[in-house]
Amino acid sequence: MEPISNFIGGRWVPSRTAEFQNVHNPATGEVIARAPLSTREDLDRAVASAKRAFPEWRDTPAPVRARSMFRLRALLEEHAEEISQTVTREHGKTLAEARGSVRRGIECVEVACGTPSLMMGYGLENVAAGIDCNVIRQPIGVCAAICPFNFPAMVPLWFLPFAVASGNTFILKPSEQVPLTQALIARLLERCDLPHGVVNLVHGGRAVVEAICDHPDIRAVSFVGSTPVARAVYRRATHAGKRVQALGGAKNFIVIMPDADLDRSMGAITESFYGCAGERCLAGSALVTVGPIHEAARERLAESASALRVGDGAQPEVSMGPVISATHRQRVLGYIERGISEGARLVLDGREHAVPDRPNGFFLGPTLFDGVAPAMAIGREEIFGPVASIIPVGSLKEAIAVMDAHPNANATSIFTSSGKAAREFARLATASMVGVNIGVAAPMAPFPFGGARDSFFGDLKAQGRDAYEFYTDKKVVISRWY
Repeated sequence: MEPISNFIGGRWVPSRTAEFQNVHNPATGEVIARAPLSTREDLDRAVASAKRAFPEWRDTPAPVRARSMFRLRALLEEHAEEISQTVTREHGKTLAEARGSVRRGIECVEVACGTPSLMMGYGLENVAAGIDCNVIRQPIGVCAAICPFNFPAMVPLWFLPFAVASGNTFILKPSEQVPLTQALIARLLERCDLPHGVVNLVHGGRAVVEAICDHPDIRAVSFVGSTPVARAVYRRATHAGKRVQALGGAKNFIVIMPDADLDRSMGAITESFYGCAGERCLAGSALVTVGPIHEAARERLAESASALRVGDGAQPEVSMGPVISATHRQRVLGYIERGISEGARLVLDGREHAVPDRPNGFFLGPTLFDGVAPAMAIGREEIFGPVASIIPVGSLKEAIAVMDAHPNANATSIFTSSGKAAREFARLATASMVGVNIGVAAPMAPFPFGGARDSFFGDLKAQGRDAYEFYTDKKVVISRWY
C-alpha cells in the first residue's frame, strides 16, 4: 500500500520520512491507508513554498481571491457525498453525521466568499483639520492549522477558507488518524485557480506539530484537540511570537429543569451524548437533573440510548458508529471501570456490545451512569466516548455551581419551558457556547466558535468575524496633503 503524499507547492510529493502510521476503518479494523509521519524538513519545504507564494497572493484583489472560494464551494457541493463517505470510512461516524459535518464545512466556505465585504476597514475624514484617518486590513503571511481526528472535513474548513480568502498562504496538518478526507479536498483545491504554494498539506504527528509551533516563518497557528495539547501548543507557539487560537477539551453539562418537555427534549439530549460516538468537543457529557425530574429523565435517557443501533456507519440503519481506534476503545473502557469502582451506578453497560457482521470493529455500546459526583473521574475528566453521567442537584443555582467549579467551559445547554430560567442560565453559564433547548450548541459559520477557561487558549475564536480579526492585521493610515 503506497503511503499518502504531501501536497506542497502545487505538487504531490512523498514525505522524506521512514516512519508511517496505518490508517484504519474503525468499523472493520482493516488498514485502508498509510500516513507518513513527516519530518521537519518536509514542513520546511511547505513553509518555503507558502512564503514564496505569499507576495503574489497578498496582492491579488480580494474579489479575485473570493472567486476561488466560490469555486471551492461548488466543488465541495459536487463531491459532498464522496467526501462524506470518506469521512465515514476513516472516522467511523454515520453517513448522516458525516453529511452534516461536511455541510457545516461548506457553510464556512460560503461565509469566506463574502471576504471583500467582511475584510473592509473603516475611516474618518477630517479627524483633525485637513487630516484623514483610515484603517485597512492586511493579510499577515504564512498560517497553519493543526486539526483533530473527529471532524476530518469540517474542522479544517473552520480555518482554511478564511485564511486564504484574506490573502494569507496556508499549511494544513490533518490528524494522522484521518488523512484521506483532506487529501481529497486538497485535490479539489487544485482546481480552484490558486497559485502554487497558497495551500499546502503536510501529514504527520508530533514532530510536525512542534515544527509548526517553532518555525520562524509561520505567523499564526490554529489548533483543535485536547486541553493538555492545546495549552502546550499555545505556550510554545506564542513563545515563538505567533498568533494562536487553540481550542481545547470539554466537559459539557446539559441541565434539565423540572418543567422540561421530555417528549421533545430527549431525542436532542440522546444525540448530544451519543452522536458521533461521543467523539466531539460539543458532546454532552453530564446530564444535570434539577429536582424531581431526575428519575424520569434517567429512565427516558436509558430507554432512548438503548434504542440506538450500533454498527458500521456506512449502513443506513445504523445510528451510532465505532470509536476511532482500538487504543481509544481501551481508554473509554478504562473510564467505565473507574466509574464503577468510584461508586457510580451503571444504568446502561456498553462494554460488551457486539456487532456480529463487524467483529473486528472498535465498537462500544451506549453507556449511562447515575449518581455521579463531580469529583469522580467520570464526572470530571473528558472521556470522548459514548459514556453519559447523570449528576442530580436540587436547584438551577446548584447546577450552575457544578459548571462553575469545572475548569473546562466549552459548551452547555439547558432544557426548560421557563424563559426566566433560560435567561438566568445563559447569563451565568461559564461556557462560551450556550444552548437553550438545543442539544449541541454549535454556532453557525458567521458566529465565533470556541470555549472559555481551559477549553480555549487565545483571544480570537474560529469562524465568522473573529476569523478576519485573527488572519489580518489592522493598519492605520493618517494622512495630510498640502
